[in-house]
Amino acid sequence: MMKFRYILLFGLLLVAHGLSAQSPKGSVLIKNATVLTVTQGTLENTDVLVEDGLIKKIGQGLSVPKGVESIDASGKFLMPGIIDAHSHLALDVVNEATAPITAQVSMADVVNPFDVGIYRALAGGTTIAHGLHGSANAIGGQSITMKYRYGTSDPEGLFMKEAPRTIKFALGENPTRVHGRGKNLQPRTRMGVEAVIRNGFEEAIQYKKKWETYNAAKDKKNSTVTPPEYNLKLETLSDILDGEIIIHCHSYRADEIYMLINVCRDFGVDKLVFTHVNEGFKVAPELAKYTMGASVFSDWWAYKFEVYYSTAYNAAILMENDVITSINSDSNELIRHLYHEAAKTQRYGGLSDEQALSLITINPAKQLGIDQYVGSIEEGKQADLVIFDQHPLSVYAKPQMTFVDGIKYFDINEDVDDQRLKVSPTQMVEPVYLQAEDERCMHGVELFTEEAANFTHTH
Repeated sequence: MMKFRYILLFGLLLVAHGLSAQSPKGSVLIKNATVLTVTQGTLENTDVLVEDGLIKKIGQGLSVPKGVESIDASGKFLMPGIIDAHSHLALDVVNEATAPITAQVSMADVVNPFDVGIYRALAGGTTIAHGLHGSANAIGGQSITMKYRYGTSDPEGLFMKEAPRTIKFALGENPTRVHGRGKNLQPRTRMGVEAVIRNGFEEAIQYKKKWETYNAAKDKKNSTVTPPEYNLKLETLSDILDGEIIIHCHSYRADEIYMLINVCRDFGVDKLVFTHVNEGFKVAPELAKYTMGASVFSDWWAYKFEVYYSTAYNAAILMENDVITSINSDSNELIRHLYHEAAKTQRYGGLSDEQALSLITINPAKQLGIDQYVGSIEEGKQADLVIFDQHPLSVYAKPQMTFVDGIKYFDINEDVDDQRLKVSPTQMVEPVYLQAEDERCMHGVELFTEEAANFTHTH
């Protein structure tokens, strides 16, 4: 009898844990909005019914189910939640800069759900962001795709569990400065970066072979084989080679972008996204043919030598060459202005409304492997939605409400001065800038050389 009680108690604990691990889902009817679906055109005077976190129905004159809140969005615009494919927001640390390859570390271990920046991002309509490792290493740590469910104290409550695994790579000045000039280690040059990546993949292949040999022999009669030593770094690199992890690579110059394309082709890796990509317009056909796209700044360059050359037409050129293109923030400030950043492509390149909005919705969703769940307003997709008072590509537009999984996390009419969840008596309120002060790809990295000490920009 006692044994039965223990089993029953254990079962109840498992059920309770499972319930607590589920992210909250909401239901709401948004009526009479101009719906910017992104993938299926613009729908005037249209209702969107959300049930249990999913878009249940899109149409006109929909009835309000019993117990479901109804919001009149007459004269307003409804668009999918904005997605940022490159962010370091809500991460306690960014760089494990101790070696050229640190694939064994994971940003999921350093998520800070109390970061008030999450709320600020929601106030800018951003519902999902890709929390990336920094760019100090040729191969950095695994990244984490987060849904901004602000209010949870559990870091895992922010994880988008449907999202595939991703990892950060970096080319150019950052890994060569930190390891080559900083520690006299490889890589010191761009050819060294290529060698580090190729050697890492080769080592992973040998590691896989050892395990395959062991697994083939271990169950044979009288087998005495012993397993190889487990190595998380090489496990992760093996998973990249097996197509289980999407690479997001920090890059600027066309030559190094083309180099990594060729390296990945040599090793059969096709899940590759380039980020920053300021000279991407020079290799647009290759990016379209061999990669999952490019995530760029709208008009930001010339802050260091390798990013001296670029153009504000970069995103439009990439789009017109069929590259899956997104615009990212890489900034705790720009993340709440991404709709402004997308609108710049209409000034520089003449993109249509649908093309410009795709840069911050469905295209980053494709780059993160989550486009079947989010990135557009379609029946059956997750209800990450934003209501704007004007068209979101207008310079005068302001987000009014932001929903994640049908739950309202931001309402401009309920916004109070201090939205922090956890306040330390000694903590200073972070300043809010009208423009980005710096990027965070090199956050936490000590610059080791005299030359670097004079390097005033942190990126």
